Amino acid sequence: MNFYAIRAIYRFEMARTFRTLTQSIASPVLSTSLYFIVFGTAIGSRMGEIGGVSYGAFIIPGLIMMSLLNESISNASFGIYLPKWTGTIYELLSAPVSPVEAVVGYVGAAATKSMMLGLLILVTARIFVPYHIEHPVWMVGFLVLTAVTFSLFGFIIGLWADDFQKLQIIPLMVVTPLTFLGGAFYSIGMLPPIWQKITLANPVVYLISGFRWSFYGQSDVNVVVSLGMTLAFLVVCLGIVTWIFRTGYKMKT
Repeated sequence: MNFYAIRAIYRFEMARTFRTLTQSIASPVLSTSLYFIVFGTAIGSRMGEIGGVSYGAFIIPGLIMMSLLNESISNASFGIYLPKWTGTIYELLSAPVSPVEAVVGYVGAAATKSMMLGLLILVTARIFVPYHIEHPVWMVGFLVLTAVTFSLFGFIIGLWADDFQKLQIIPLMVVTPLTFLGGAFYSIGMLPPIWQKITLANPVVYLISGFRWSFYGQSDVNVVVSLGMTLAFLVVCLGIVTWIFRTGYKMKT
């Protein structure tokens, strides 16, 4: 394992983030803060509690998860697509860097940025809504696992995409709708029975439910099932990446 190569890729990607703090950090935090203001403060003050938790506090895990999913995919996909677009990918292909090392470097940096953003949103939420975390270790575990899994998913999208439009198709047309319909702003127990069953087909439900359990000890789905679904998606993403490189795919346009 060439750790120097991994560190070089990781540091380059992290440096790019700090050069674009407004776009990479400030913008997502500001957008999420608006959700807290509108849903948590304005609307939440007129709504009752959900499972003994105020509405403003109830939506915190969902909002963090929504930002985490989108940013993990965006950071990883853009990180590997940009060298393809500029042509600098040939420098990586000609260097003594294996596909595994490239994946670890790019995915590791994307996951780190996403976790930083998630924790920053968590701190920002305290300004608007009081909350508590019953299982902090599980919270960090779900945060790390989700960030790594969806950064890996974003890396796959970056390999697949051959233009900037394709980078946005899956996050905007698939992930965002699934997040809104996955219990980010409500408990699926509030839905009619038939829609509860249909909603369980949404994989994001398990991510949000497990993450919310780590905060308040309550969830729409058993936490073991949530953890299992998250691990299953990680295994699927690892399998896809392995298949891509074993079939001789080249990271170039």
